[in-house]
Amino acid sequence: MSDKLADLAGPGVGTYTDVADALPDDYRSVLTPRETMQALYAVKDHIEKGLCEALNLMMVQVPLIVDRDSGVNDMLDRDGSRTPVEFPCGLGLESPIPAQVVQAATKWKRMALKTFDCGIDEGICTDMRAVRKDYFLDHDHSAYVDQWDWEKVISQEQRSLSYLQGTVRNIWKVLVSAEELALDMFPQLDDPRYPRLPEELKFIHAEEILEMYPDLPRKQRETRLLQEYPAVFIYGIGWPLADGYPHEMRAADYDDWVSDTVSDEGRPMHGLNGDILVWNPVTCRRHELSSMGVRVTAESLIRQLEMSGQMDLLETPYHQAIVKDEIPLSIGGGIGQSRVYMLLLRKAHLGEVSVTVWPKQLHEISAAHNIRLLQ
Repeated sequence: MSDKLADLAGPGVGTYTDVADALPDDYRSVLTPRETMQALYAVKDHIEKGLCEALNLMMVQVPLIVDRDSGVNDMLDRDGSRTPVEFPCGLGLESPIPAQVVQAATKWKRMALKTFDCGIDEGICTDMRAVRKDYFLDHDHSAYVDQWDWEKVISQEQRSLSYLQGTVRNIWKVLVSAEELALDMFPQLDDPRYPRLPEELKFIHAEEILEMYPDLPRKQRETRLLQEYPAVFIYGIGWPLADGYPHEMRAADYDDWVSDTVSDEGRPMHGLNGDILVWNPVTCRRHELSSMGVRVTAESLIRQLEMSGQMDLLETPYHQAIVKDEIPLSIGGGIGQSRVYMLLLRKAHLGEVSVTVWPKQLHEISAAHNIRLLQ
């Protein structure tokens, strides 16, 4: 059980010895840095337009910094281990604004639905940038985060597992079509070593995965699952499973992971959220692309805050807006941009598609594996 508990600690491989072992030994980038940027921006434009069309969204501006006291910043989990960058903002102010760099725009987006006057089945999409300083920096986790963060107004009747699954299918079609675009631009990407994305992904509850692999910690369960199904949507993430542990820790105040649901086979389950994961044939590892979910109601918010021991958060403006039904019911998620580019452009390292800081050890390990990081 200690392995399972440690597995909830957060993303990243864990040590640079492990990173060196994980990176491919025979790697050579299919595209040059110039070709990579050409493909990247074509894919970026295609996905943004595709998401807006498939989900009925509009592109909007999104904050990089927020007021700490607004409660809008995303804490990523519920154990307080990953804290945002914070600084006093406002030259000459007697009381500077306690500003934070966003870790994700999850909460801001839901409030923005009201700002942009979105009705049911209408929503927003953002080209979001964030900083997550408490990540272990490896080849697929960086301190710099870029995401398509999206949010959409839904009705009470749409707060269901079937609606969540339909939304996931629409997003998946956009990602598959983006891969086709990249292959058309650069046919050399169509390498037999790197199979194309499947047309459909597998939906499976976290409880079912635990039953399949009861002796494995979460990441190893996901790895085993992806060797059988190369693209999956795992739902019900955050609710304690039969072994007493959640599949993964989730923040208590955005995705709904407590609501009762029923699986396709008729089994009682919990949770209206989940992740898209794929098998990355370049790194031969699990590769998370997106996290999303139906958002909390006043009732599920209070229940999740109680379970996580965070009832004090109810005093912030964001949480009060949910309790008072001042912001709409919604569904939303984040799709990792660099993660998508890395997968579709057959890259072994996030540093080949985004520019950020990496530790000296990782630069040396990458160079030894013929990986050229952007600087």
